[in-house]
Amino acid sequence: MRLANIDGRLVLRGPGGRVDVAEASGGRFGPDPQDAYRDWDAFTAWARGAGLAGPAEGPAPDGGSYGPPVPRPAQVFAIGLNYREHAAEAGLDEPASATVFTKFPTSVAGHDAPVELPGGKVDWEAELVVVIGRRCHRAAREDAWSYVAGLSVGQDLSERDLQLSGPVPQFSLGKSYPGFAPVGPELVTTDEFADPGDLAISCALEGGEVLQKSRTSCMIFDVPELIVQLSAVCPLLPGDLVFTGTPSGVGMARDPQRFLSPGEVLLTTIEGVGTLRTPLTG
Repeated sequence: MRLANIDGRLVLRGPGGRVDVAEASGGRFGPDPQDAYRDWDAFTAWARGAGLAGPAEGPAPDGGSYGPPVPRPAQVFAIGLNYREHAAEAGLDEPASATVFTKFPTSVAGHDAPVELPGGKVDWEAELVVVIGRRCHRAAREDAWSYVAGLSVGQDLSERDLQLSGPVPQFSLGKSYPGFAPVGPELVTTDEFADPGDLAISCALEGGEVLQKSRTSCMIFDVPELIVQLSAVCPLLPGDLVFTGTPSGVGMARDPQRFLSPGEVLLTTIEGVGTLRTPLTG
C-alpha cells in the first residue's frame, strides 16, 4: 500500500483508490500523517482488515498538495559515500563503515514544494529514503527489514561552499537549508517490491537532461546493514528517515562543475516508488 500526506491529511492509496484514513477508520487513526507511525503494526493490521491494503495502480494521482509522508521526523539520518561509483568520482576510498551525518528536520519538505536556492553552489543527490516503522535498537541483520515502514524518494540537496567550509566540514548545516530534504510523493510499503534492495534510481532536470542513473543494489552498505550500524548506536524511532546515499553524477564531481539554478526543476525517480518533483527558485 501507499501512504501520502495530502493537504495535511493522511491518505492511503490501495487497489480501490485514495482513502482518507481518519474518515475510513472512524477516527481510530487521526488525520495527522504522523499518526500512522506511532503504532505502525496496529495501523497496517487495520488497513489489511478493512480491505484497504494491496498494490495501487499507476503513479501518484494529481489533486491536492503533497506534503512529506513523514512531516515531523524525530531523527533524519543521512549516509555519505554509499555508492561505489560515487566514492570513485569523489576520488575517495570506499569507507569501512557507513559515513553518517544528519539533515535537520526543518529541511524536510514534500513533493512539488519550491526550494529557494540560498546562493553558493547547490548540488543534487538522488536518494532512496527509508522510513522506520518500529522502534529499533541493536537490530540483527536478519530482522532489519521488519523495522521498515516503507520507502520513499528523496533529494539530499547540498550547498557545497558551506558543507566544505572551515577546518572541519559542515555537512549537516550545508545540507539543511529549508526544503533541502524533499521526500515523496508517497511512502510505499516493502511488500510491493519483488526485491526492495534492487531498484532503479535516477535524477533528471525537467526537460530531459539525465543527471544520475544507477540501482540501489550498487550501495556499499545496503538497507539492512545501515539499520544494523545506526541502531547499534542510536535507537531508531517510528517515523525516522534514513537517506541512504547517492549514486555518481553529482555536479561537484563534474568537469566543469555544474550546480543548480533558479527556474530548474529536479525530477527524482525510484522504480516502483514514484517521482519526486522539486522546483527551484531564486
